[in-house]
Amino acid sequence: MKRILITLACVVFSSTLFAKDRLEIYEDYDLGTEIMVITTVKVDPNMSDVYLAGLSGSWVKAVKIEKELGFIKDWKIYASDLPVSGDFNMLLVVTMANGADIEPNKKKYEAFMKKWSEADQKMSNEISAKYPEVRTLTGEYRMREIMMK
Repeated sequence: MKRILITLACVVFSSTLFAKDRLEIYEDYDLGTEIMVITTVKVDPNMSDVYLAGLSGSWVKAVKIEKELGFIKDWKIYASDLPVSGDFNMLLVVTMANGADIEPNKKKYEAFMKKWSEADQKMSNEISAKYPEVRTLTGEYRMREIMMK
């Protein structure tokens, strides 16, 4: 009888632990509206400063214009403290208020191009052409926050 009670107690206890083997969206967690586009980059050893110098005249200049125009919420660059480990050692992150900000938009494109001159485009192309010498893009991700309840 004692064995049956112990077995029954184990079954009841284990079923409560594993009763919910998956969570339900909006019931157990919510999704944020912000979208982060993250590019993972493997910068060659001792080339981070060279790559950052190139980014400052191309990608950084472009995202600053986009932020000024209100097309993006924010942007950031993250670098690993351990630059030679893993598949990437730098992240380029652009945060948008919502998914609609990713969609093509002619008015936004035209507003951006008014601020992004032909000289900017030429310089950006020249800088970007040299990137393969110092870095490799390893991935691009669209991320959204998951908020547990």
